[in-house]
Amino acid sequence: MTVSATFSVALANETATAQLMADLALLVGPGDVITLSGDLGAGKTSAARAMIRYLSSDETLEVPSPTFTLAQSYDQPFPIVHADLYRINDASELEEIGLSPLPEGALALIEWPERAADALPDDRIDIAFSHRPALGSSARAAEFTGYGKAAAQVERLKALRQFLDTSGFMGAQRERMPGDASTRSYARLHLDGTAILMNSPKRPDGPAIYDGKSYSAAVHLAEDVKPFVAIANGLRERGFSAPAIRHQDLDAGFLITEDFGHAGIVEGDPPQPIVERYEAATDMLAALHREPLPDILLLTLQSTHAIPVFDTEAWLVEMGLMLEWYMPDRGVEPSQKLRDEFVAMWRDLLKKPSAAPRTWVIRDFHSPNIIWLDDRSGILRVGIIDFQDAVLGPAAYDLVSLLQDARIDVPEALELTLLTRYIKARRVADSNFDPASFAELYAIMSAQRNTRLLGTFARLNGRDGKPQYLRHQPRIWTYLTRSLAHPALAGFREWYAANVPPPVA
Repeated sequence: MTVSATFSVALANETATAQLMADLALLVGPGDVITLSGDLGAGKTSAARAMIRYLSSDETLEVPSPTFTLAQSYDQPFPIVHADLYRINDASELEEIGLSPLPEGALALIEWPERAADALPDDRIDIAFSHRPALGSSARAAEFTGYGKAAAQVERLKALRQFLDTSGFMGAQRERMPGDASTRSYARLHLDGTAILMNSPKRPDGPAIYDGKSYSAAVHLAEDVKPFVAIANGLRERGFSAPAIRHQDLDAGFLITEDFGHAGIVEGDPPQPIVERYEAATDMLAALHREPLPDILLLTLQSTHAIPVFDTEAWLVEMGLMLEWYMPDRGVEPSQKLRDEFVAMWRDLLKKPSAAPRTWVIRDFHSPNIIWLDDRSGILRVGIIDFQDAVLGPAAYDLVSLLQDARIDVPEALELTLLTRYIKARRVADSNFDPASFAELYAIMSAQRNTRLLGTFARLNGRDGKPQYLRHQPRIWTYLTRSLAHPALAGFREWYAANVPPPVA
């Protein structure tokens, strides 16, 4: 097997080992295989323990050596198998302990891999630990080798370590942060305060099935970290709370940003909106939408970012996910006639939002992406953390994202109150602002967004193995039903009732 990538790291102590394994944890996930080799006492189990504790967000988690149990399983934040093959004589014994084949969808950490070398997958990361007594009794060295597809992960780990070193954060304590539905991952860095590390690899292109474009290209999703930096700087320059970028590697896709903390805009179990904070978020959108905003932003002294237009073709591709994923998941395979009807009626209706004045559409302006900054005042208390996919489109879209939050129940009475609050704020600034026209655009964008979300969450389950998103579908259906009640959508209400089955409650 050809070695594709390798590099070595000196580790002064167990803290350095824990930092290294936390960095690696940012880059791996379910299905990846990491082997740990070295003499007795070289640090294999300590390294595995550090990674498992980091991923579990529990520094006190009991992680015993699996020398006698042979394999130990964990289930947070995804399935993890920690195996020790020291007592294995050859690969044929792996089946008896449930390691042949390796559990599908699990991250595997395997000590003493040389005991069953023939059974190891072609795509894996090998870490060889060795003592370095000349540097101290607890000093170790770790040599990484990436095989097959894992070579790219090893190269990225090397680049990440260089980024942390040059930015002065190599010695920081790492704290795992929950990820999102993207390929990005995050860590909170503790070093004389806190900061956020963002790992944002270039988005992998999918199949070119939308007029020669991948899905992400067709709907204008950010391909790399550059749009995040440009929009962040643009928001801050205009008096809005986006995190400051402290260090950046735009080509590699690494950022260290200001940490807005943990405070959100919801509370309770199940979570409910905190009305004061939703009011401030509504006011923030009204303030953003009444400003004239550019469509090109400065990225560096030598480059710019052109904000893409959220157009009819992008909307149709998004909503097509309902036909491609949601309806088949509910036992309905749409005929070509049904597909043509869907596209034709939506293409006609979308002429209205397509012709509406354009502003910055943050796109996912909802509770998971809004941090409450209590030490600030007014709309500056609304911290925005997810805007790399920003586009130019109708102002109503972001208000829908906020007031019809896909992940929490926003009562209809509160939605209407805040919609009225937004309209009043816009009319104060612009006497020509038309409430009825805006309410119609709000209903259209709600129907578009919630149609897309039904398909998106079905795809996250069916394609990406993330069933947790299905629990949001009944809520999305409720929001969709609200929007279809608007007179402008009467024909759509009948079509959806006749052809689209509701989700499983």
